[in-house]
Amino acid sequence: MSDSDHTFPAPVLEPLDARLADLVALYEDLHRHPELAFEETRTAAEVARRLTGHGYDVTTGIGVTGVTGVLRNGPGPVVLLRADMDALPVTEDSGLPYASTVPGRMHACGHDVHVTCLLGAADLLAAGRAHWSGTLVVLFQPAEEAGSGARRMLDDGLYSKGLVPTPDAVLAQHVAPFGAGLIAYCPGACMAAADSLRITFHGTGGHGSRPESTVDPVLMAAAFVQRVQSVVAREIAAKDQAVVTVGSFHAGDSANVIPDRAVVQLSVRSFDPHVRTAVLAAIDRIARAEATASGAEREPETEALDSFPVTVNDADLLRDVNEGFTRLFGPERVFAYEPATGSEDAGLLATAAGAPLYYWWLGGWDPEAFRTALAAGRLAQDIPSNHSPHFVPVVRPTLTMGVQALTAAALTRLDTP
Repeated sequence: MSDSDHTFPAPVLEPLDARLADLVALYEDLHRHPELAFEETRTAAEVARRLTGHGYDVTTGIGVTGVTGVLRNGPGPVVLLRADMDALPVTEDSGLPYASTVPGRMHACGHDVHVTCLLGAADLLAAGRAHWSGTLVVLFQPAEEAGSGARRMLDDGLYSKGLVPTPDAVLAQHVAPFGAGLIAYCPGACMAAADSLRITFHGTGGHGSRPESTVDPVLMAAAFVQRVQSVVAREIAAKDQAVVTVGSFHAGDSANVIPDRAVVQLSVRSFDPHVRTAVLAAIDRIARAEATASGAEREPETEALDSFPVTVNDADLLRDVNEGFTRLFGPERVFAYEPATGSEDAGLLATAAGAPLYYWWLGGWDPEAFRTALAAGRLAQDIPSNHSPHFVPVVRPTLTMGVQALTAAALTRLDTP
């Protein structure tokens, strides 16, 4: 066991060193070949091939490209380990020899790390089945970035049609931009709910030289973009948390033509359902008010693009798994962290099963670079965040610790001697 002097759970983890070179090669291959939401066919095929070789009962094509593997190993609890597979429409700027070979596509959120670590854990747990009993479900989910992958797998009958047994616990991890070799956790609500919206403002187009004959949707939408930033600053209490971000603005194709519409896309993050309702209502009110102020004949149209629920960690499951992490890695490498305003759909897999969830963060950045940036107060400037074209976790010890963490977490809920 390469990254720990502790003995839990040594017999299952012992083969990891011999398998690490293969896992590194797998990770680099996945990183070179990123696939967007619901397009993860190459990744899914490799996942299915490896799971079949490890003796899992494999089902493919769940929720378009999702893959599950089930390993029944006698009586005991059912534990589900989940990894997401999709990449992002980001152009990589890492300069690494295994950088993405697909133009405009990149694993900029570390899902290639997640797939590799779960395949590594699936291998170790299958090889070490003499040391545990129960049923292990490994789930490789599409389209987490689109917010719909978990829902599509559930709608396809993940539990209702018995594609996998209903789990007693759901476990997942996400690589994050802090020092590799560390694990961070957050009790209770650990990640925000998210709502993505598309708002279309309707005006009256015309010649750029005669704006008086038009109702300019560009001006209307631009006023909305500025005004909507006041929602959190002036309508949400300081004790509450919310984020409103406009990420897309499209209008017109020519410098001298006023278009007849402008389209704005935005994201809302919140932790409390009352805050969420208030923010969404304020956005709608401001959009309609700006249209009225501009004299538009049509009200704006709002379309919900996707929605993530709040991700909530179960207290008992978190405590039990963290005890295992502490024995394996040592208490100095497992620390509490504040809730993240990012969002996840892994919680749907737990909620649909009536099972507890534990979702933790796996450090993935060069430890020395992270310590230097932290000491200088320059984390935001010097450490790329998820979704950055520069976000590429270090291979070691990230992969080693990620495999160990998933394996140990599963063994805290499976029956062991």
